[in-house]
Amino acid sequence: MRRVPVCLALGLALAGCANLLPYSLVEGDESRQVIELIGYAQRVAALQPEEQRRELNTSTQIFSKDPGIYGRVRLALLLALPGTAFNDDARAVSLLEPPAGAGGAPLPAGPMQQFAGLLYAQIGERLREQRRTAQLKDQLDALRNIERQIIDREQGRTK
Repeated sequence: MRRVPVCLALGLALAGCANLLPYSLVEGDESRQVIELIGYAQRVAALQPEEQRRELNTSTQIFSKDPGIYGRVRLALLLALPGTAFNDDARAVSLLEPPAGAGGAPLPAGPMQQFAGLLYAQIGERLREQRRTAQLKDQLDALRNIERQIIDREQGRTK
């Protein structure tokens, strides 16, 4: 008689835990993938330009076959590598918007989404700094033009 309630309680407990098990396995798998992506980016950064281009082509093909979060983050990570001939921060940010949850409803905060969010924020900040630098350069050029005009006017008066 005591076995039935104990078995029932044990069965309910196991049924409740069944939903947790796949999530923790997926989270562990995503954590491993994030670590692999970081190592991959470091390896690609050390390659020669021709080899880097091949890796970009491979990542583009992976993304086109499966546009899931892994392929998106892998391609965005390569596009955001500084010092490469194919650096394209704007495209990297656009690839990271869906996984980072930037476009609307927040996504579950798994390791890959967290990494995508971090990349999205970092690359977005770099783009803002680049725009600000360009804006300051334009202002400096405008001031130099004004200075030249003033100098030209003053030289014209002294003649």
